[in-house]
Amino acid sequence: MQNNNKNEIVKSIKKLSSHFNLKSKELAIILAAGHGKRIKSQRSKMLHTIWGIPTVERVHNACTSAVKGINSVVIVGIKALDVLNVLGKRTNTSYAYQEEQHGTGHAVQVALKNVKSFPNDGIVYVLPGDMGLIDVESLTSFRKNFIDSRADMIVLTGIFKGDPKENNYGRILRVKEFDIRGTRSLGDKGKVIEILEHKDILALTDDKPYAAGYKGSSYSFTKEELINNNEYNSGVFAFRYNKLKELIGQLKSNNVQKEIYLTDLISLFNNKNYSVSAVSPEKDYVVMGFNNKSVLKEMEAIARKNVYEKLKDIIEIEDPDDFFIHDKVVEDILKMDKKFPALDINIGKGVYIGKVVKLNLNLELHKNVYVDGNVVFGRNVLVSQNVHLSCYDGQTLKIGNDVQILWGDIIKGNIVLGDGSRIESSVNMTGSDEYPLRIGKNVLIKGTSYIFGCKIADNLFIEHSILVKKKVRAVKDKKGKIQPVRYFVPESEGEESIQSL
Repeated sequence: MQNNNKNEIVKSIKKLSSHFNLKSKELAIILAAGHGKRIKSQRSKMLHTIWGIPTVERVHNACTSAVKGINSVVIVGIKALDVLNVLGKRTNTSYAYQEEQHGTGHAVQVALKNVKSFPNDGIVYVLPGDMGLIDVESLTSFRKNFIDSRADMIVLTGIFKGDPKENNYGRILRVKEFDIRGTRSLGDKGKVIEILEHKDILALTDDKPYAAGYKGSSYSFTKEELINNNEYNSGVFAFRYNKLKELIGQLKSNNVQKEIYLTDLISLFNNKNYSVSAVSPEKDYVVMGFNNKSVLKEMEAIARKNVYEKLKDIIEIEDPDDFFIHDKVVEDILKMDKKFPALDINIGKGVYIGKVVKLNLNLELHKNVYVDGNVVFGRNVLVSQNVHLSCYDGQTLKIGNDVQILWGDIIKGNIVLGDGSRIESSVNMTGSDEYPLRIGKNVLIKGTSYIFGCKIADNLFIEHSILVKKKVRAVKDKKGKIQPVRYFVPESEGEESIQSL
């Protein structure tokens, strides 16, 4: 992990920021400057993963998928270089550096300084970078609600279902039926007055109610009432850009934390008679953020369950609680399902399938198989338990049709396994960029064998051999049968270093 170096950060921001889409009237500001002390990790909070993808990347992906052509500003701060390196250069995305963290409102102020030209009638969304379960459907619905409501500001709220004392989020205060004078609120009932942060609620005295003003009326809330209020601020907002630009500079740090809260904009909007709305998502979990490892684990379990629900009637997954299939592969499986009447893919307990793996029909991956990199499966392939299949970026591991790979094999690198080949247990095979490994059709390899960078002809039988950068031909005996290759061991090196005890 890298330390913050301002010059390096500024240089990286300049290098990795891309031009905005001038045709778009929508902008996402993603808050990724915090570290998250309570997570107790040297890694940036925003780089902890949900289902194999850093949370900040998930938020960015959801925004770009929900709103085509949207522009984005990602706010970086603590561990800025790490976040920049992971996200890299992205279309219509720029970065802004919040050198000192003075709250969410301050972060948005920093972001807007980065926006040189944006239409006054545009829409600005603000999202926390740790909201790793936010999805396209929820953001699309949130956007539609904002547009349909004709509001000037909208907040996405969550409904807390646990013990209210464990709810550390800011509470949504809405207009009650009667104000403190007993006057009925009529059409204002239910409108958002403000968001009161949890720490500010705890700082209140028990015997004095909290008074919140709305359009000349005052509404009373006891401390207990505020704590038990289960509607909370998710940290996701949308604004009319002209209104946001007008009021963002008026935010103050008059609170227990001495921070500039973005939530204080609600009062500023209400004071100007700008309309403020609030809506909750259909799926409660999408607004989950995390401050500790246990909540992160809960979010991971939800992500796994969502993937299982998508795939459970398409492929066979032995253990719904113990598997990993990257989102990109999940998308491929869903496309295959539309193309073929049956896939016959079986995923064993503990199987891991990485981002760019290409599955195929009639595939069996038994217990604890690990597959990562550009691994391309043919049809009718069986991979027994504890097999490792992988390759580096730029390499391809291609497995032909009707191939069997048995227990515990390690197959890594630039490799082609020909159709009908069978690799039995205890085989280790590698291929490099300079010396790729090419296995012909109907080849049988068994015993404790190691093969690197070879070209092996069709129909060969290899047993208990070490083959390094060899061309292995199919040589026939007098009866016309292809001779097997057995017990081939190259000359040893370093014998002078070895002696008997």
